[in-house]
Amino acid sequence: MTSSPRVPWRVHAVLPRSVANGPGTRYVIWSQGCALGCSGCFNPETHAQSDGGGASVRTAGDVAADVLADAAHLDGVTLTGGEPLEQPAAIAAFCAEVKARGGLGVIVLTGFTRREIETDPARAAAVADADLVVAGRYNERLRVARGLRGSSNKEYWMRTDRYGPDDLAAVPELEITITAGTVTVTGMAAPGRSL
Repeated sequence: MTSSPRVPWRVHAVLPRSVANGPGTRYVIWSQGCALGCSGCFNPETHAQSDGGGASVRTAGDVAADVLADAAHLDGVTLTGGEPLEQPAAIAAFCAEVKARGGLGVIVLTGFTRREIETDPARAAAVADADLVVAGRYNERLRVARGLRGSSNKEYWMRTDRYGPDDLAAVPELEITITAGTVTVTGMAAPGRSL
């Protein structure tokens, strides 16, 4: 399944520099829309399927171009949400562009389980170019908030050998970014955080 870089993508927000959303310096993209609705989710404002709450509709190619323009200063990209795999064609096209043209590491944080991904051709295609998928529903009773896992039931699906357990253990648990009057709190240990 090949996706066009012109496929639309509902994007909630981006953070061009982060160290708390994966190993190294990362570009983070939050997708808009999530029908999973895990109790205790840190990002409920990303759940609506509409473009409200400051979300915008862009093309996967345009988002990839933004990332690739800054690739020399990045170690990778992290896709989160909302639920990125509810827009699988956009994720597939974006990941293919970033891997082919920038060689950046790709991490996908999803509420879908590995089995749900592997048995759905569109979701499987979406993660085909990912190095790591952190998969499974957030369970607030099993909260761990470290190593890119909101809860202990979430599975690391290493799709390449780019990242290992030591890389994930070294990811800071919290990050506060202040830019132009905007405060962004991100990372697994942010108050109430779950992914």
